[in-house]
Amino acid sequence: MTMGVGRATRRMQGRSSMSVLLVSLLLLAAAAGVSSRATYTGSSTAGAGASVTTTAPPKKHVDGKKQQVPALVVFGDSIVDPGNNNAISTIVKANFAPYGHDFGADHRPTGRFCNGRIPTDFIASRLGLKQLLPAYLAPNLTTHDLLTGVSFASGGTGYDPLTAQLASVISMTDQLRMFDEYKARVRAAAGDAALSEILARGVFAVCAGSDDVANTYFTMRARSSYSHASYASLMVAHATAFLDGLLAAGARRVAVISMPPIGCVPSQRTLSGGMGRECSPDHNEIAELVNSGMGTAVDTLKAKHPGARVMLMDIYGYLLDMMVRPDGYGFRESTLGCCGTGMMEVAVLCNGVTSAVCGDVEEYLFWDSYHPTEKAYRILVDYVYDNYLKELIA
Repeated sequence: MTMGVGRATRRMQGRSSMSVLLVSLLLLAAAAGVSSRATYTGSSTAGAGASVTTTAPPKKHVDGKKQQVPALVVFGDSIVDPGNNNAISTIVKANFAPYGHDFGADHRPTGRFCNGRIPTDFIASRLGLKQLLPAYLAPNLTTHDLLTGVSFASGGTGYDPLTAQLASVISMTDQLRMFDEYKARVRAAAGDAALSEILARGVFAVCAGSDDVANTYFTMRARSSYSHASYASLMVAHATAFLDGLLAAGARRVAVISMPPIGCVPSQRTLSGGMGRECSPDHNEIAELVNSGMGTAVDTLKAKHPGARVMLMDIYGYLLDMMVRPDGYGFRESTLGCCGTGMMEVAVLCNGVTSAVCGDVEEYLFWDSYHPTEKAYRILVDYVYDNYLKELIA
């Protein structure tokens, strides 16, 4: 990690200001330069032009595990978006090289904000469902895809409704509307019994909040009138409303992924960590406040919906340990991304024209300046599965 910090410090001179300018322009363009908002209109045919490739039906035994649940259904942001943003008018996309650098035999970009697979792909595999979890807006979605689960996630969204508006992506509210359409499609394709089975025994995973803190609150300063505590409360209130809606829609096994130590991801180190690119304590303070509030919210939701299981999967401490002790997990670099300088490149700033790829991605915890590598995701999912999901599906 010392080598990485030294490399970053040398690059900081003359580049830091430009990097801050670039990310600000990127976010402003997403907020103002896209002519049509990504409001869901109630038809999945919006994905007809998307360049997403869904997986074929899986082998009978995925990862050697017995199938324990009928489906995995996912909501959230870029951490779990397998390509829904390909189908909407936004610049927050990852369907171009070098994204997909290690994805499949043909190393193709799919819209996943990663060099390869993302957490929900690994979770689907661990659950015995399939190797890849497809985007709901994929143009060639099959009945099998619907019955074994999809992702409604949209990179750039958040619990705060303003976050999705600023990035012109699919809001959490619209993801719930997509879920209503999904239920109707499952019922039409396989009947009420199949839908009831998915609602009762499927796993419903939710991952959001990082973009609220990193983009809406700090970079865009769009909630500048809020203190750290009041903004965390706003996020928790919107997250609770979303989860209440999901439970009211019939979901009975819900896994909520906690906020990560967002102040320690490479881009936030660059923007808020000073010349030494330290972790941003302000970012992490809000993340911890949200996690504390979500713990209380989950207890309240379980009391309101006694027939449901709702679990907060706390990844904050584990991921922070990966960041500060990368060598303990098989990484050399945890303060820079593999793409470009590693300090600011994400989405359109991480591209095959201006951004070279590091020599050995296996040594990096982060693929771009915001999203972990496939290797890091696999390690994180192993932790989540063993410590939380096994209990949820027991």
